[in-house]
Amino acid sequence: MEITKEDKILLASAEDKFRQCLNQYRITYTNFLDLHQRSLMDALIKNLAQESSDIRCVFYGGYEDAERTLALFLPDYANEKDIPISVIRIKASEGGRKLTHRDYLGSLTGLGLKREMVGDILVTETGADIIVMDDVKDFILMNYNQAGKATLTSEILPISQLYIPEAKTQFIKDTVASLRLDNLISSAFQMSRSKAAEAIRSGIVFINNIQTEKTNAKVNEGDKLVLRGKGKAYLREVGGQTRKDRIFITLERYI
Repeated sequence: MEITKEDKILLASAEDKFRQCLNQYRITYTNFLDLHQRSLMDALIKNLAQESSDIRCVFYGGYEDAERTLALFLPDYANEKDIPISVIRIKASEGGRKLTHRDYLGSLTGLGLKREMVGDILVTETGADIIVMDDVKDFILMNYNQAGKATLTSEILPISQLYIPEAKTQFIKDTVASLRLDNLISSAFQMSRSKAAEAIRSGIVFINNIQTEKTNAKVNEGDKLVLRGKGKAYLREVGGQTRKDRIFITLERYI
């Protein structure tokens, strides 16, 4: 995994926040991280956690399966509920096409908001629930009134009132020569193995939220696979073998 100058700055800042938590015994945290940044942070957090059993280092994005998360450094008296993030509940005007995740994100960044201040955007039938840092919630409430051609109304809610739409999934039964990553990505996202290998080497594939650039990395039953831009899937079951020694698998892909 290539480490850029921006990555080094992020890691140095996170280590400073850990030291602040350790020395001042108060909650500290990063802004929202994407999966690449979380992968970088994961190794750092594992090392830092060994320095003190009094500090918990966890990732939290407002709900269990959040893709964009903060890295939290918590004294033993604190928990995730103490983190200043909120939900902006958006309702879009009726008529016209249904707005997508891209529509909401594009109009938010068009206001000048940095991506790191915005977490997951959960699109609903009538609008979206958007997880944001408390630092920007009032700005969004006052200024976020249009996405595409739709007029938006918004309200601020505590993170406990986040609405998580019911996931739509597709079960895929297949056989693979082995449980290496390129085989599973190929099967889950219906692409050639060479295209899957290219995606892995380019750094846009994640196993259990950890960036993985090895095409032959082993995938285990229950693992979460993410192909950035295409979605996520879980390896739900590994079965027996065919007469030609291929392995039966069942994947659940989120659509």
